[in-house]
Amino acid sequence: MNTTMDFSEVIVFIVYLLFMLGIGVYFFFKSKGGGEKTYFLGGRQMGPWVAALSAGASDMSAWVLMGLPTSIYALGLGQVWISVGLALGYSISWILEAPRLRRFSIVANDSITIPQYLTNRFKENSKVLQVICAIVFLIAYTIYSASSMKACGTLFHTVIGMDATLAMYLGACIIVSYTFLGGFSAVCWTDFFQGMMILGALLIAPIFAASMIDTSAAASIPVSYWNPMRDWREIVSGLAWGLGYFGMPHIIIRFMSIRSQHDMRKSAAIGITWTFLILLFATIVGVVGRLFLGLDETVTKDSLVFVNMVRIIFPSVMSGILLSAVLAASMSTADSQLLSAASAFASDVYKPVFRKNKASDKEMLWAGRLVVLAIAVVSVLIASAPDSGSIMALVTNAWGIFGAAFGPTILLSLFWRRFNFHGAVTGIVVGAVVDIAWFTFLSSTGIYELAPGFFCSLVAAVIVTLLTKEPSKEVKKLYDSTLDYDD
Repeated sequence: MNTTMDFSEVIVFIVYLLFMLGIGVYFFFKSKGGGEKTYFLGGRQMGPWVAALSAGASDMSAWVLMGLPTSIYALGLGQVWISVGLALGYSISWILEAPRLRRFSIVANDSITIPQYLTNRFKENSKVLQVICAIVFLIAYTIYSASSMKACGTLFHTVIGMDATLAMYLGACIIVSYTFLGGFSAVCWTDFFQGMMILGALLIAPIFAASMIDTSAAASIPVSYWNPMRDWREIVSGLAWGLGYFGMPHIIIRFMSIRSQHDMRKSAAIGITWTFLILLFATIVGVVGRLFLGLDETVTKDSLVFVNMVRIIFPSVMSGILLSAVLAASMSTADSQLLSAASAFASDVYKPVFRKNKASDKEMLWAGRLVVLAIAVVSVLIASAPDSGSIMALVTNAWGIFGAAFGPTILLSLFWRRFNFHGAVTGIVVGAVVDIAWFTFLSSTGIYELAPGFFCSLVAAVIVTLLTKEPSKEVKKLYDSTLDYDD
């Protein structure tokens, strides 16, 4: 049994962190002389395995090892609808959204960011949409990154006794370092290895824990815990999580980076399978954790189901390896979010607005790197605040904003020829505003704000499009040419 600080766990953590840094240094030298397309999109040269696992790992942050299992551990199988919604949404996004988004982004002036794609898709000279997108990015990504920083702090504090705030700054330094150096390629390759670690940890831990459960443990758990149909609001809110995938920039940008349409099909199969297994075993960890650990308020408060389970069952070296998966989950999402926010600011605000398209590639790279640094610092400040909320709560807030603001607009841009620029701007603004307003004033309804936010964004975008002028012939021609594009 391993419940106290162990030197072996510390050594494993250090080796893992050095390995991540090494990847950043490698891609820094390999991509030296590359421009913003190389730094922010890897030159569109990502293979199917790296793209698929990077998309999955950038999605499944520490909340899938700490937040989601703890929700199921504490609240029961009604929370399993989150896993169902995510599995459905992720599968549909790979099958329907991914192939079109990659083609559209190439035909739309080889766009390398989501705001850039939306602006080029409508052949607009106005920078309004890009600026609005960048603002939403900076707000939501700062909150989202805070959840990853909080997970790093909780893990280091629990395992080695380090002050949680200091641990957050340490984690931020590591993440910023390899993102700062290697850009998109470093982020994708670190995500690839981290994705494998997350899957391995979730497969191993519940199997061993299940073999050690006291057969009488289930008798102490309320019958309502086992009922997934006990509240329609849990079902609606859980399924609504799946809508987030259609507008999650740091995930769908992986679709744009894949090498070819042929690789896209292979990536989809890998990505969907990986995510299904991750969600299945995260759910099992929550249930097995309740039987194995019993209900403990400390475990619930700090989202420690997986961490405590691993430290009790395994010897220190093995627990160190498995707990490194929590670091992997935290870093694989935070690095992607930082890079997406940096690319949005540098490519969509700094270059066209502040520098009037006169910024050099080197200047763009440094502008993006400074944004990475700034967001990381603010994220740590949010995460270390006493009333910042749980890891799951932070992810829930950011996920809702992204899904509501961008999901309907991106889908309409890919599947509706009549959709226009005014509808896109309206959809993004309405989605973000309704999501935030619902969370602020109507969260007591028990309905996840993403559901009304997504619906209102979709309706508003369609109505405004129909009430305003049709797209020009050039825009319609671009849409039509995209449908025939193949490589």
